[in-house]
Amino acid sequence: MSPILKSLWTFKHGFILAFTPLILLPLPLVNGTTEASCAYVILLMAVYWCTEALPLAITALLPALLFPLFGIMQSKQVCVQYLRDTNMLFVGGLLVAVAVEHWNLHKRIALRVLLVVGVRPALLMLGFMGVTSFLSMWISNTATTAMMVPIMQAVLEQLDSPEPLLEPVGCSQVSSRGPETRRPQLAKYKDAVVVLSSLDTAAETPRHGGDAERWRVCKGMTLCVCYAASIGGTATLTGTGPNLVLKGQMNQLFPQNADVINFASWFGFAFPNMLIMLTLAWLWLQFLFMGFDFRKTWGCGVMKTEKEIAAYNVIREEHRLLGPMSSGELSVLALFILLVGLWFTRDPGFTTGWASHAFNSDAEFVTDATVAVFVALFLFVLPSEPSRLFRWPPADPGPALLTWKVAQKKMPWNIVLLLGGGFALAKGSEVSGLSTWMGNQLTPLHSIPAWAIVIILCLLIATLTECTSNVATATLFLPVLASMSQSTGLNPLYVMVPCTLSASFAFMLPVATPPNAIVFSYGDLKVSDMAKAGFMMNIIGILCTTLAINTWGRAMFHLDSFPAWANRTGS
Repeated sequence: MSPILKSLWTFKHGFILAFTPLILLPLPLVNGTTEASCAYVILLMAVYWCTEALPLAITALLPALLFPLFGIMQSKQVCVQYLRDTNMLFVGGLLVAVAVEHWNLHKRIALRVLLVVGVRPALLMLGFMGVTSFLSMWISNTATTAMMVPIMQAVLEQLDSPEPLLEPVGCSQVSSRGPETRRPQLAKYKDAVVVLSSLDTAAETPRHGGDAERWRVCKGMTLCVCYAASIGGTATLTGTGPNLVLKGQMNQLFPQNADVINFASWFGFAFPNMLIMLTLAWLWLQFLFMGFDFRKTWGCGVMKTEKEIAAYNVIREEHRLLGPMSSGELSVLALFILLVGLWFTRDPGFTTGWASHAFNSDAEFVTDATVAVFVALFLFVLPSEPSRLFRWPPADPGPALLTWKVAQKKMPWNIVLLLGGGFALAKGSEVSGLSTWMGNQLTPLHSIPAWAIVIILCLLIATLTECTSNVATATLFLPVLASMSQSTGLNPLYVMVPCTLSASFAFMLPVATPPNAIVFSYGDLKVSDMAKAGFMMNIIGILCTTLAINTWGRAMFHLDSFPAWANRTGS
């Protein structure tokens, strides 16, 4: 690259920031309608989001500035979109997840499951994928991956070594090596920048001169963690950002939808889809990196080797070091079970939920956000050592289960702003008439079979989300898909639900998701490894989602008919 081009590339973000508004400016100036002005704001935000010329959360604030200036919405109407019911659901759910992570409850669950499945390669991969996907349903995909990868690396150290180590090295010991054997690496991905400070420099070359077969197993084990994190997050409404975007957009665009998307209904649809995807992903990674030699991968009729016993001892030692469950862990576990139970029983769909009977009020008064905030409050009230109060003399029961200092440090506030910006865009599209105009332009799609439309859109979104934020992708596309559905007479959920899931199918590139970036930074993988495995993972995800929406999804959401709440006149 020539020096001139290198200098221009250095200032690429500055050029994008300065010239994009000028290039797009003729759109509102020439046309002069509110639809054109709203389209200008959306296109500007789309460019900034895709290029990351500004931080994603800062770009999400542009509607608060530009909508009032262009006369699309009043400032007070725009600003209330940034802290809607869906944002409070996200905040409440994340506070519980932060408490689970703070008390190391997720690590205890992970190690216990791994002790059950054992260390045979295929079963070990299944154990890592099962644990990672389960934890990602409730806590951050990034936090889950960051916890699981060191455990996996410690186990692989034993399986890859020519001879079993005399002293099994636990993952806590691996991650606390001295500075002479560690070097921080910077993993930049599309949503944020994470510094990984527990990476062994020796991880960049095949450990102990291992052969190609062991090296392939290491690659498969590494990839299974990040893929399982992305798949697991799709199963619950609070598991990943696009799911919350769908919930908020449904309430925004179709206020009469009768809470058709809530925690229970989403789980009933997405959890079986997650199980199918996880099973197929497990089989695909086995085929690609291990083969189907049941004697090697499953250990059928074969005694455990010394290395496998040493690897098992790593997991057992890590579990032992956690000690017995403390009062704080038990309290957080009880609150977590309470939260999930209240979410499921609030409005299960097949029977009347407790919300319909609460205070003799309408069920719409109590939402999933109400439950999340209710349980989150207890985290700041209940002490971590309540048993001390019942001793004589009574002692200090300790700090609360969660302090604001911990919550503030671990809470991803940027996602709250990103969700709010999406809701502001959706409201602006509705008020300006842009969504109606776009829907009318898409009327010719009525001649294409509905299932073909779904597959094409899922492919498009799964491709775009490889290089842009999944939340930003869902934010930009869902209002357009809602308008398209109305104009073609499709149930909006038939298109919006599979496309929401597809926004999480970013499996091919290290920059696609934080979990991908974390596992890639450990040095076991090449970009070609992730692209080859991830391409088939995208196909698996799209096929599974298409199957789900056309089978049990069709029955759950009554997709054969156009709902009254989606009628333009009614809404």
